Amino acid sequence: MTTVTQHDDDELLPSFGYKQQFVRSLRHFESFAVAFSFISITTGIFTTYGFALTTGGPRAIWTWLIVAAGQSLVALVYGSLAARVPLSGYSYQWASRLSNANVGWWLGWMSFAFLTIVTVSVDYGFVQVAFQPLIGEVYTPTSAALETLVVLAGQAALIIWSTRITTRVNNAAVATEVIGIVGLTVLLIIVAAVRGLGHWSNLGSSGVVPSAGYYHWLGPFMLATLLGAYTIVGFESASNLAEETHEPHRTIPRAMIRAVLLSGAVGMVFLIALSYATSSVKAASASSAPVAFIVNDVLGGVVQKIFLIFVCVSIFACGMVIMVTNSRMIWSMARDRRLPGHQLWSQVPRATGGPTFATLLAAVLGALITLVLRTHTSALITLFTASTIMPALLYASTVLLYVFTGRRRRADTERHFSLGRWEIPVIAGALIWLAYELIVLIGPAEFRDAQYYVLGALGIGLVFYIVQWVTEPKAMRTEPGAHGAELR
Repeated sequence: MTTVTQHDDDELLPSFGYKQQFVRSLRHFESFAVAFSFISITTGIFTTYGFALTTGGPRAIWTWLIVAAGQSLVALVYGSLAARVPLSGYSYQWASRLSNANVGWWLGWMSFAFLTIVTVSVDYGFVQVAFQPLIGEVYTPTSAALETLVVLAGQAALIIWSTRITTRVNNAAVATEVIGIVGLTVLLIIVAAVRGLGHWSNLGSSGVVPSAGYYHWLGPFMLATLLGAYTIVGFESASNLAEETHEPHRTIPRAMIRAVLLSGAVGMVFLIALSYATSSVKAASASSAPVAFIVNDVLGGVVQKIFLIFVCVSIFACGMVIMVTNSRMIWSMARDRRLPGHQLWSQVPRATGGPTFATLLAAVLGALITLVLRTHTSALITLFTASTIMPALLYASTVLLYVFTGRRRRADTERHFSLGRWEIPVIAGALIWLAYELIVLIGPAEFRDAQYYVLGALGIGLVFYIVQWVTEPKAMRTEPGAHGAELR
């Protein structure tokens, strides 16, 4: 198999019409860590396990396997696209080059809107379900909003300061997350068994949810799928740092797939341990932070505090990686004159740091959303649902794009990653899964507020789309990277 050399990396971007502006500092583990940290099983399970308990009971954990399988198929499709077009701005670049600039713009805007919303949901969750319980602070919407602003500012400062420092912080967070989750899983099972608190029957219990109609259409079982759907998402973030990654054709597809598989496996085992160790399903379901409640009940307050420290580190890193990804999306579209103010957002003052002004824009937009939601007590669940609907739409659009443009291949990248003879079953499985997920997210009336957020984001996108066609008609008609010197 041919090996990509550093020289090949240097020649990669000019072949797409761009010049190298970042130092390629990410290797296999760093790329995997970005994808794994965005998924962040600690973040997802800690913040949505309560929803799963009240929606589907302890047996809701088995829906995790469905999501892990479905998202693995999506990751395979994304891996094929990432190998073909290894550029920052992933969905925007893929759609623009495989279809046309207009389709690319809309997928880029959807990615940008999703990343902006999910940054706030993760950082707000960091404050509400991890940091405030750790320090014993009573939650109020105002206090949570103000502390979220501080978190956003800290993450932006790290990203702008140094990409290497950012990835090192993230690498450490990934290591602590894996060690913490695996260690906690073992402790919960052993101590719950020794103390007689564990109940294997919980694994099949519907808990506080009536068992009648459990498997009905849009019933508890289907809704419980959101436990995994919110968590196992964002693996494509590794591809948004393609221009800072060594051997991106080879590294990024493997990083995405490994992140999904490891997250699925470790998360499933942890969920089994949580359900087994729950001495009172009713009490855990009534708690605002059921994971912390179960840990405290089984292992005591000291271990709970230690676990909360691990959780804080993991969720902070998750939010930071999402902001990194968003800054690269903004920067990628801006260098092609696809966003208002592109002259500012496209600047990269230092090759070793992030795009300064694009990062600041991502942080400021997150701060504005936080301030708008500062008096909403249900802000967290609304943000969670909105930030699950948007990637589901994006994934479905991208997979469909792959179906209709699948014959357009870059032959020189096939040797690095290709679906080969498994292409048709992988695509079919991914589409079936995404259709199921969208039905669950769009059907229930209780998700209307989140759906309005998504529609609002698309409506704002239409305004900016029209503005760009009026102010930059030539850029909006041109494939990204074409006439590179002119469009930069």
